Amino acid sequence: MPVKNRFAELLPEITAWRRDFHENPELLYDVHRTAGKVAELLREFGCDEVTEGIGQTGVVGVIKGKTDTKGRVVGLRADMDALPIIEQTGLEYASKTPGKMHACGHDGHTAMLLGAAKYLAETRNFDGTAIVIFQPAEEGGAGGEAMIKDGLAERWGINEFYGMHNMPGIPTGQFAIKPGAMMAAADQFEITVTGKGGHAAKPHECIDTTLTAAQIIVAVQSVVSRNIDPLKNAVVSVCVVQTDSTAHNVIPQVVTLKGTARSLAPEVRDQLQEGITRVATNIAAAMGASAEVDYQRGYPVTMNDDEATVWASDVAREIAGEVNLDMQPMMGGEDFSYMLNERPGAYIFVGNGDTAMVHHPAYNFNDDAIPAGSSWYAGMIEARMPAA
Repeated sequence: MPVKNRFAELLPEITAWRRDFHENPELLYDVHRTAGKVAELLREFGCDEVTEGIGQTGVVGVIKGKTDTKGRVVGLRADMDALPIIEQTGLEYASKTPGKMHACGHDGHTAMLLGAAKYLAETRNFDGTAIVIFQPAEEGGAGGEAMIKDGLAERWGINEFYGMHNMPGIPTGQFAIKPGAMMAAADQFEITVTGKGGHAAKPHECIDTTLTAAQIIVAVQSVVSRNIDPLKNAVVSVCVVQTDSTAHNVIPQVVTLKGTARSLAPEVRDQLQEGITRVATNIAAAMGASAEVDYQRGYPVTMNDDEATVWASDVAREIAGEVNLDMQPMMGGEDFSYMLNERPGAYIFVGNGDTAMVHHPAYNFNDDAIPAGSSWYAGMIEARMPAA
């Protein structure tokens, strides 16, 4: 694929951008420095249009091909935000901001898409319009939804969306993808258990919220094991237990449980919400307590379009020689799903090699993956909109 040689030449420059982003991580929508540098570089590349402030701090660049007889518009998306993690890599370009770290590789995604944008602006060897999208707040802030609500698809007339994420454990520069459900719907719940607090030596005079909460934690697992079709995917995890007391001899009045529920199908999502609510409230009632369940739906399922998956895998195969089409869906969430709910498209993984897993304080994006990732971004434009 001709772009591969160009990206090998650009590798030092793209790597420098990536490491600068890594040194200066920003969270959620507060990505002003990152977005500013992205916009500056896009203008230097000669993009036909650069718009800032989409979805609060997102950046959109427009690159027109040599011809526009077909009028197709294809969007390429990268995320820009970091995580609230203390970095433990020891790198010379480690985070300069304590408590913030690019622990998911969004610095790499942004740099790879910038590399693709530079190449596309240089060559313009396609018939149509490429839209490069740099999104804030993927890590729990629904920046993808914010950009969609801000008119991303309609304002630029986007026909298809494509996105990419690095993945440790996949050989560097190799690709994995599947049609249909690629990543899970990510919901969260908070269960507030109220009883009657008192002295731990007199439990008979209390309604024990700690015991009730423990019963709920165990029982909600039955929603997955006994209510969901075993051939379908679901996860319920209770991750936080909080009480209104820190004393070793006080039965608390209130215990709060917080957790997440993951699913790959709408009907399973409905079952999880109903089941968690039913089990929590009834277990509490049986113990003489009460439970209030606040169930919040988060990112929807990341659903790859069948045809778009074929196109994405074909481009990946030209770059890497083979593509893993048998990967299992992942139960992590991804807000690129909001873009795929608006237009057909696909989301693909590029290998990060044998590194620490994402969201780990020792994780680091593998710069050796840059030529493959940038080639795939640019290749999607040239393949979906070949020059006349």
